[in-house]
Order: sequence, then C-alpha cells, then structure tokens
Amino acid sequence: MRKPERPHEHCCCRATRQATGSRWKEVTSERIMSPAATDAAESKPPDGGWGWMVVVGAHISIGFAYSTPKALSIFFKEIQEDLGASSSEIAWISSIMLAVMYAGGPVSSVLVKRFGSRPIVIVGGLMCGVSMVTASFGRSIVYLYLSIGIIGGCGLCFNLNASLTIISKYFLSKRPLANGLAMAGSPVFLCFLAPLNQFLLGDFGWRGSLLILGGMMLNCCVAGALMRPVTLSCNPSAVAALKNMETTTKHNMSKKGRCLTNARQFLDFSFFKDRGFIIYLMGNTMYIFGAYAPIVFLSAYAVSQGVEEYSAAYLLSIMGFVDMFVRPGTGLIANSKWIRPRIQYFFGFAMIFNGACHLLCPMMTSYAFLVGYAVFFGVGFGMVFALIFECLMDLMGNQRFPSAVGLVTIIECFPMLLGPPTAGLLVDLYGDYKYLFYMCGAVIMSGGLFLIIMNILHYHMLEKEKAEHNGARRSPETGNQDGVSLSEAQREPTEAESAPMNRDPQDPSTDDTGPDITDHF
Repeated sequence: MRKPERPHEHCCCRATRQATGSRWKEVTSERIMSPAATDAAESKPPDGGWGWMVVVGAHISIGFAYSTPKALSIFFKEIQEDLGASSSEIAWISSIMLAVMYAGGPVSSVLVKRFGSRPIVIVGGLMCGVSMVTASFGRSIVYLYLSIGIIGGCGLCFNLNASLTIISKYFLSKRPLANGLAMAGSPVFLCFLAPLNQFLLGDFGWRGSLLILGGMMLNCCVAGALMRPVTLSCNPSAVAALKNMETTTKHNMSKKGRCLTNARQFLDFSFFKDRGFIIYLMGNTMYIFGAYAPIVFLSAYAVSQGVEEYSAAYLLSIMGFVDMFVRPGTGLIANSKWIRPRIQYFFGFAMIFNGACHLLCPMMTSYAFLVGYAVFFGVGFGMVFALIFECLMDLMGNQRFPSAVGLVTIIECFPMLLGPPTAGLLVDLYGDYKYLFYMCGAVIMSGGLFLIIMNILHYHMLEKEKAEHNGARRSPETGNQDGVSLSEAQREPTEAESAPMNRDPQDPSTDDTGPDITDHF
C-alpha cells in the first residue's frame, strides 16, 4: 500500500517545483530586473496618496526645466546688443543649456538610482540658482555659455530626470494623467515667466533680471523636498530571498563583471535591439531638432512684423496658457481605453499637427494671426510633450525607463544643440525669419509621418511574430488587453516563451516590471 507515502511524494514534487521556479526566477530576474533591489520586490505602485504631492514637486521642477530656456529668449535682444553677438551666437545659449540638460541624462539616471530623486532635485535647484546669479556678472558670450549653458543645463538635467523617474515609481494605471499634470509645469511657468521677464528687463536690465531669476529657481529645492521615496508593501520572505540572491551574485561576480554591470547602468546599449525603441528614437530626434527654434525666435519674429515688444512677449504667454490645459487634457485622453493601446500613433499625430503650425506661421503677418498661431502652437507643443515620455515608458516599462530615458536624452542632445543655431544661421544668411519656420515645420512633420508609418509596420510584424509563436506553442489563455497599450501587451515575447506560467494581461502590475517574486508555483 502506497497511500501513506503520497504526502511525502507530494511534498517532494512541490519542493522540486519550487526549486525549479526559484531558479527560473533568479535567471529571469538577472536578465530583466533593475539593479535596484527594492524595485524588484515592489508590489503595485500606490497610484495616488503622497504621489500627488510628488506630482506637485515634479510640476515645479519640470516647469523650470523646460520653461527657462524658452523664457530666456526675452533677454536675447538686449544681450545681443550689449555683447555685440549675432543671432546664431545668441541662440547657442539656449542650445547649450538644452543640450547639456539632455546629455546629462545617463549621469542623472545613475545618481537617481544611487541616491534617490529627492537629493538630486535639491542639488539641481542649487545649481540652477548659482548659474543665473553668476551669469548676471557676465562680460562675454562665452561666459554665458559656461554659466547658463553648462552649469544651468546640469541643474535642469537633475531636476528633469529625477522627477520623471519618481513619477514612474508612484503611478502605473494613472501614469498618463500624472505625467500630463507634471509636464504641465512647463506651460504654466512659461505663461508667467515670459511677461515677468519682460517686466524685469524693463526695470532691472538683463543682468538684474538674471539675478532675480536665480533666486526664484531655488524653489526647485523645495520641490525636491516633496519627493520622498516610495514605500510599497512587500512579502518579507521575498525581500529576504532577493537579498540573499543579490549577495550570492555579488560574491560570484568578478571585478570585471561588476565594472561591466556599472557601465551597463550608465549606458545600456541593449535598447538598440528593441525595434520599437529605435523607431521612437529616430522620430523623436527629428522632432527635437525643430522643436525649440520657433520658440526662441518667436518674439523676435513678431517684433520684425511691427508688433510692440510687450505684445510680442505675450505670445509666449498665450502659447504657455494654452499648453497649460492641453497637457493634462492630453494625459486624460491618452489614458482612455481607446487611445492608450494606440498611444504611439497619437504621438505621431501630435507631431504632424505641430509641424503644420510652423509651416503656416510665415503667413501670419498681423498680431491677431500671430495670436492664432500661438494658440495652435501651444496645442501641438502641449500634446507632444504630454506624450513624449509616456510613450517611452509605454515601450520600456517602469524598470527599464530610467536607463532608457538617460540614453534617449544623451542622443537627443545633438539635434537639440544644432537646431536653434541652424535656425539662427538661416536668419543671418537671408535676413528673414520665415525660412526657419519652414525648416522646423518640414522636419517635425517628417518625424511624425515616420513614427506613424513605422509603427504600423512594427505592430504588423509583432502580430506576425505572435501568430507564429502561437502556432508553435498555443497559450491556454489570451486575456483581454483593454486599457493596456500595444507595446505593453506585446513587449518581450521571448520572456513569455521562457515563463513556466502565464501572466494576467489585465493586471497593470505586470507592466514589464519583471516576474513577481512573491508568486508561488
């Protein structure tokens, strides 16, 4: 009689399955998990609570990060006359500042992983304040390149990347809305910084204005203080198992292996194996090249059409005011069940709309028409920047996003650096601003069309690969993917092949965050 032995056999089988599952989890975790131990053991993000205070802090830091290079254009005419610089030379100030902000992405990502978002944002705020104060004493254009461009750009970089990263940790299902509210900081701050800078310029000159602006930017330190680390409930045994696994892994790793791991955290080139990431990067690079030049030269173009200086400065405020409402509205639309699975197409449409506005701008010669251009420009610009990082999160997932955004920003620094000076060169060569709007509009529209066409091909290939996989190995459940993007549903098909059990596609917590080590086989 074998009945008394069956419990023992059952325990042995279950122990074998648990051992096999643990080994699979260890291998899979080493392959896809973030180096941060706490990330791997996270449960579902809170999607609220203190996260909304974090959104307020991100709203402030991102607002200064994106609005400062635009609002500084109010001072460019006075700086150009005072220092005797050309239009192309003066445009390098914003270009260097934006390029450094983007190029410092990998460094900022590593620092955020090491120290967290709160101290990085505080340090970034201090650097921004110091940069503007030191720039107020500048006597040459090169001095402004160093103070505003290099130091200020580094501070803005710390503010931007740390804010985006902590939002991805606090939110998942409400992430598009949270991103839209945080990114709305750019138009909100631009809306009041543009007329404020014009007022300060008239009363204190560009040097005194930069001094006051530096003091205002110290508020980023207050915003950073709101970004306390996220605390998630975890299985204690899972955390202990993860720590033991990491201890064993670190003990077995050689010095060379640790160096390679650290280098991979700094720049992870494995993203270039992802077809969706390459499509996103190419389209986004084309957009960034033409995105900022129209903003830098909008006030100067209006003045050249006979518009009074204060009215020309208000064009940026009008654009910012419209942008202020468009970004959270776009976040709500992107979070809908119909749009979110097609968010990459929505992103391409926003780029095409933005480019079309620039192509029509040279036809706007009166102030009333320029106001209309500013309104539509704000709509297009707000749509793009409400989606630009959400689309990257959609493609890469929460765990890979910090490294991905660092790589994207360092690549985008090159078109960011060359865009406004190239537009300024066209102004110097032809003595007319309309050619820069033609150039920017054509490049941006091309990028939007590229994204839509290539994503259609990309998703068609994913469906074909999925059909081939299902034909070879039929999955028992397909599940409903409403409310989850195509990229999230179809990301990493090889992981599904290697998994011994199916993940529920309706559970947002499975959004590319790696296997949940609290599961039991």
